[in-house]
Amino acid sequence: MKVHHATGSGSFTRTLRKIAGSRNSRVQALFKFFHNYLDAEPRELDVLVCDEAHRIREQSVNRYTKRERRERARPQVDELIEVAWTPVFLLDENQTVRPGELGSEEEITAAARGMGCEVEVVHLAGQFRCGGSAAYDEWVARLLGIAEQPPVSWGEISAGLDDDFRVSSAAGPRELESWLLHQRAEHGGTARLAAGYCWPWSDPVRTEHGRTLVPDVHIGDWARPWNAKPQQRVPDAPESHYWASDERGFGQVGCVYTAQGFEYDWAGVIFGPDFVWRTDRWVAVKSESRDPQVKRADDRQFAALIRNTYKVLLTRGMQGVCVYSTDPETQEFLESMTR
Repeated sequence: MKVHHATGSGSFTRTLRKIAGSRNSRVQALFKFFHNYLDAEPRELDVLVCDEAHRIREQSVNRYTKRERRERARPQVDELIEVAWTPVFLLDENQTVRPGELGSEEEITAAARGMGCEVEVVHLAGQFRCGGSAAYDEWVARLLGIAEQPPVSWGEISAGLDDDFRVSSAAGPRELESWLLHQRAEHGGTARLAAGYCWPWSDPVRTEHGRTLVPDVHIGDWARPWNAKPQQRVPDAPESHYWASDERGFGQVGCVYTAQGFEYDWAGVIFGPDFVWRTDRWVAVKSESRDPQVKRADDRQFAALIRNTYKVLLTRGMQGVCVYSTDPETQEFLESMTR
């Protein structure tokens, strides 16, 4: 059968090409982007697996697309459905993190039925994220207000379960980084530190030693750089696409766009001032966000996107997670929830 795997994530697809398709151009060609099917013929493929399908966009064109191709453009979901006899969409609607990401069960089902397709919806009940910890998956959903039930402490929800997932909080970013280093040294595996997009993201600067990343993420006297920007190579730091999979990624703070789709063993998460706990609810603070695209959303959509951002960041760890917030009230709440 002729099968492709496609995503809307540059980091995810390029990493799959590099790791799975190492020195094999035929395998590399199996991994595509959603926008690659603008000029495809109907039923070119037997199966198209659309992974991270919540990231489907309105159309596959961009500002560099030639006029004649732009005029032929249809909704991206239509292109993905038409190119294969059996298109498969894997998605989590609570991982939509940018305006213009339209992939949802409702949207895909409507488009497929409109094209005369038979639709089968399969709800995946198995838990493979976070080391298979169903308790942790529920804890995150309740913590962030995604589930109907109120937040509950990790100790309460995991009591009596044979669950090895580790949940902790740190008093500051330095302690958070130390927790990650300790877990990696004690138990092995990979560790990464990620944060909400609440600090500027500078271009690399030139020094007498060459190009270097700017330590933009400042919290008190602690500072670290974001991961490298796309297409901006810096010595001793991985390209942005490989931050989660290259061991040199530990020295930088990852954002949601480089973390989404990946897992590492130990996850450190910094809650920035864009998402704070006030008395009995979360509050999204648009003025504290440094994400230019997300800030264009209206207040209601912004709140949903920020909530989803932290859901993504919290669910990257396979063995454990440690959290910290720059906001004192939120930090107090997180400490009570991680006991």
